[in-house]
Amino acid sequence: MILECKQMTKQFGKLVAVDNVSFDVRDGEVFGIAGPNGSGKTTVFNLITGIYPYEGEVSFCGENINGLSSYKICHKGIARTFQVPQLFLTLPVSENVRAGAHFGSPHVRHDEEETIREVIDFVGLTEQKQTIASNLKLLDKKRTMIATALATRPKLLLLDEPIAGLSPPEIRESVAMFKRINQELGLTVIIIEHFMRVLTELSNRLMILENGRVICLGEPAEVSKDKRVIRCYLGEGHA
Repeated sequence: MILECKQMTKQFGKLVAVDNVSFDVRDGEVFGIAGPNGSGKTTVFNLITGIYPYEGEVSFCGENINGLSSYKICHKGIARTFQVPQLFLTLPVSENVRAGAHFGSPHVRHDEEETIREVIDFVGLTEQKQTIASNLKLLDKKRTMIATALATRPKLLLLDEPIAGLSPPEIRESVAMFKRINQELGLTVIIIEHFMRVLTELSNRLMILENGRVICLGEPAEVSKDKRVIRCYLGEGHA
């Protein structure tokens, strides 16, 4: 297992955002996470990447990473994206990616320029590499954020709703890129998404959260037929 999460719990005041969540992620797989708004999906990412303290245990490549700061977790080999693109909007694409290459991993700096070129080409932004980030369309902002994450040379990539706001053709392009990240780069991927059709196409296994708890975890075909999942998404009558 590349990632093991055991009894993760996070409470904000009286709100239990993540409630005793346990799961593991196998090396090389695409692991999908879905659930209604407010179910705790992004909070799970925030716990794994050290943004919030929590109860429970997270192990990465067999090493306990509880209590590590976000940058140290990134240096270990976990990179992530965000629902809303987080970029240096006054800098061009290349300099955004440089931030990932320079600060995201102590192992990249000796071949920083090559890394920047490679990941920009991989995500299809070579012609836009000198474009100021604020002038990019949404798809290219998301691609820039993914390129910046890839520039850290991660082993595990966390994608938080990466196709939200995109058109159907852009979604198809993005899904193809996610498959290439997994298959060509050999990265393990955890993806949060609302589009179940996309998740079932991409994921080897799928976990559904509701009110901070795991209600179902398994292969996509099984999960999509589970009465608890149908009830969660469509209501009691459909279940």
